[in-house]
Amino acid sequence: MARIIQNYEECIGCGTCAALCPKFWEMVEGEAKARPIGGKKDEETGEYELEVEESEIGCNQEAADACPVQIIQIR
Repeated sequence: MARIIQNYEECIGCGTCAALCPKFWEMVEGEAKARPIGGKKDEETGEYELEVEESEIGCNQEAADACPVQIIQIR
């Protein structure tokens, strides 16, 4: 398993992650930010975390690499 971690508060809402990887990323209506679909938010840090299979890293890595503010990590 791999973990996708996103610093939601720092998201600028460009939508690149949702465009590159729509199976895993969505734009939040009314907030103009993106988040991982099904991700759990850590209320202390404000980060979203989503576990995916190793085989599902592909477009998520593309999203992380393309993020202009580099707030997506894959561990």
